Amino acid sequence: MALSGANAFADDVSEPRGAITLAQALDAALNSNPELAASRYELTAAQARIIQAGMRLNPELNLELENFAGSGDSTGTRALETTLAFSQVLELGGKRTLRRSIAEADSDLVTLDLRGRQLDLLAEVTRRYIDVVAAQERARFADENATLARNTLDAIAGRVKAARSPIAEESRARIALTRALIEQRQAALALETARSALALTWGRVDPKFTTATADLFAFEPLESFETLAAQIERNPDITRFATNARLRDAELQLAQAQARPNVAFSIGVRNFRDSGDNALVAGFSMPLAVHDRNQGGIREARARRAQSDAELAASKTRIIGTLFALYRETIAAKERANALRSEALPLARDALAQTQTGYDRGRFSFLELLTAQQDLLALSEAGIDAAADYHRLLAELERLTSEPLTTQDLEAPLP
Repeated sequence: MALSGANAFADDVSEPRGAITLAQALDAALNSNPELAASRYELTAAQARIIQAGMRLNPELNLELENFAGSGDSTGTRALETTLAFSQVLELGGKRTLRRSIAEADSDLVTLDLRGRQLDLLAEVTRRYIDVVAAQERARFADENATLARNTLDAIAGRVKAARSPIAEESRARIALTRALIEQRQAALALETARSALALTWGRVDPKFTTATADLFAFEPLESFETLAAQIERNPDITRFATNARLRDAELQLAQAQARPNVAFSIGVRNFRDSGDNALVAGFSMPLAVHDRNQGGIREARARRAQSDAELAASKTRIIGTLFALYRETIAAKERANALRSEALPLARDALAQTQTGYDRGRFSFLELLTAQQDLLALSEAGIDAAADYHRLLAELERLTSEPLTTQDLEAPLP
């Protein structure tokens, strides 16, 4: 979406504002996503095709003029014979019903495609929402790091003034502060980018919301892999193949029915100009299926039906493999996040506090203090990345199984 079109959107009071939850973001995207709105027209078109497929063939009105503009007794219109007839083709083999069945199955496929797009959108909104929450955490740690660097510089400046530390340490502290301020600005920019990316899912460029409320470190036990694998059958990508098989069955039946020729009946009135008499005429016609009995069409329909079963088997294998890989990665991300948050980060905080105390007493160098600060920041960012990875992977698992996998409250406020 072009930035120049940002002002083209009218202010909508239904757009999420202030501190928003994941549920609000999902609702806004489902209601206002431009691509999803465009996809709904395809469903309307498919439903219109059902109506058209159920229509009967139109009758025909035929007018024939014979024995005119000739010679002798047929000069001019003296011997003219006029026939006005009404004809109707009768479809045999239930072709109209089969055409409607094909259109209905096609409409079901479009419905499943729309459902798949909705699930894709929900997964994408969840990922972008997590990106916003993670960016908020990184921005918060960047602010804390900048404050810590500024306080450290002030403390070292006092030590240098009192001749307790060399001037080089103050220079290093200023460099550390400059680096921290750059990281702070980058974190703020990344947060704004993430917020805009989330707002784009409901068709906005400039987000009206301020924060995304969530606890990245709220983890709940996952269901077993066997349970998740059993839920794959409800995935629209799998359900689509069952509906596609029904479509192929209807196409095969129609191809077989088309081997039976239709018949046409006609009835009308003929007028004899020379005598002024009238007479009824009737007709019947039917193609002779001597050469073309739709053999190729039937064979193609059978091949398409077999192809549908083969694609279903291949899709199940592919989805199960993807599910297994995502499941293992989700568990690994959760373990990594827990280890960083409950083990590594407390140790890093203690190390920084001890280094700070030792530095104040002259037992540690400034370089050691700076290293301890950077270790704490790096571990904090790694913990955020691991927790964000867990929730992103969980969103992918939910997309594959078409339902939430845990009872965790991603919308809980940050502690």
